[in-house]
Amino acid sequence: MEVVNRTEAPEYKRIEEVRVPAIATLTMDNGQPMYWINAGQQPIIRLEVIFDAGAWYEPLPGLSTLAMKMLTEGTHSHTSAQISEYFDRYGAFVEQQSGTNRASLTVYGLTKHLPALLPMIQEMLTESVIPEKELNHQKNITLQTLRVNLEKNNFVASRLIREKVFGAHHPYGHNQKPETLEAIQRDRVEAYYRQRIRQRPFRVMVAGQITETEIALINQYLGHQVVETVPETADAAKTAISDPSPGLVDKPDSLQSSIRLGRLLFTRKHPDYFPALVMNEVLGGYFGSRLMKNIREEKGFTYGIWSNLAMHPNEGSFLIGTDVKRENTQETLDEIGKEIGRLREELVPENELETVRNYMAGSYVGNLNTPFEIADRYKALLFDGLPADYISTYIEHIRAVTAEQVLEMANRYLPDGSLIEVVVGGK
Repeated sequence: MEVVNRTEAPEYKRIEEVRVPAIATLTMDNGQPMYWINAGQQPIIRLEVIFDAGAWYEPLPGLSTLAMKMLTEGTHSHTSAQISEYFDRYGAFVEQQSGTNRASLTVYGLTKHLPALLPMIQEMLTESVIPEKELNHQKNITLQTLRVNLEKNNFVASRLIREKVFGAHHPYGHNQKPETLEAIQRDRVEAYYRQRIRQRPFRVMVAGQITETEIALINQYLGHQVVETVPETADAAKTAISDPSPGLVDKPDSLQSSIRLGRLLFTRKHPDYFPALVMNEVLGGYFGSRLMKNIREEKGFTYGIWSNLAMHPNEGSFLIGTDVKRENTQETLDEIGKEIGRLREELVPENELETVRNYMAGSYVGNLNTPFEIADRYKALLFDGLPADYISTYIEHIRAVTAEQVLEMANRYLPDGSLIEVVVGGK
C-alpha cells in the first residue's frame, strides 16, 4: 500500500490557457440579438431574455425587482397559479432577476419541451397584467424580509458602504427602505413594465444541448415580438459622488461589529484591472490571503474576512468586509491598515505571487464546467463591452502581473485615507 506523506502539498498542474466552446450569434427577424452555446451532455436548455433594466433605470429602489417578479403573477390568459402549474407540467423552472444594469427572465427545462415553453414565455413578456392582489403579496414578502435584514449588522453595513462609495442618489448606492417600498403602487410597476420590458429591446442567451431547430423556434416566437426603442435621457444623478466621512451605526447591545471599507474604482475595461485584481487576491481575495492569515488565523478575531473588486458596467468599487467581536473592532481596523501598508511598502515574494496566480487560474477554469457557467462568462464579455478575447486571454493577463505592479496598484489605489470606513455595532 502506498503511503501518502500528508505534510507535503500535492503536485499541481500549471494552467496556461482557457478553452471554451465558441459562442454563436444570430440577429433575429425583429433585429434583436441571440447568442447561444451548444454544449453539455444532458438534454437540457437555459433560455434567458435579458433587458436593459435594473437599478440603473429605476426611479424608485426595488421597482425593477417587483416588475420582474410580476411576470409570473398573471397575464391576460393565465393566472399566477396556472402559470406555475404550466411550467411544473413540463418540469421547467422559472426565475426572474434584476441587477444593477440588467434584468432577466430565465427558464430552465428539457430541450424537447422548448416548443411548449416558448408560447408561455412570450405571453409573460408581452401580456403581464400585474394583478393588484399578487403585487401586494410580493410587496409584503419583500417588506418582511427587508425589516428582518435591517436588524442584521452585516446587511446594514453593506448597504451603508455602497451608499457612501457611490452616493445616496446614485443607482448603485440608493437603498430600498420600508417607506419607499410601501410607496410603490401598481401604476408605478405597470409604467416600469411598459418602459423597460414590454416591447422593449432585449437580448437572448441560450445555453445547453441545442441545435438549429431550437434556434429557429426561438426566432419564430421571440424574433417576431414587436420592439420599440425609446431614446435614453441623461441624468446627473448617475454620476458617482463618494461621501468620504466614516459611517458608524452604534448598537450598544450588539456583541459583534460589521466592518466595511471601500472606495470608488474603475470597470473591467480599465488598463489597471488585471494588476488590481491580483493585488486584491493577495490582500483578501481567497482563503489563503493575507487578511485571512492575519485576522482569522493569527488573531482569531473572525471566521472570515474578504476583499473584492465589485465591477459593474458603469462604475466599480473596492471593498473589504468582516464581522468581529465588538471589543476587537479597532484592532481589526488597525491590522487591516497594516496589511495594506505592507502591500504599499514591500514587494510580494515570488512564491506567494505564484500561488495566487495559480489559484486564480484554477478558480477561473473551475467555474467553466457547465454550459450555463460558460454562458455567464460570455454575458460579461458581450454586455459590458469587453474585448472578444477576454476569456481566452484571462489567464495570460493574470500570469503577466508582476510584484512591482502589485506594489504600484497598492500605492495608486490604497494610499492612507483612501478607504471609506463603515462600522455597524460599535468600536
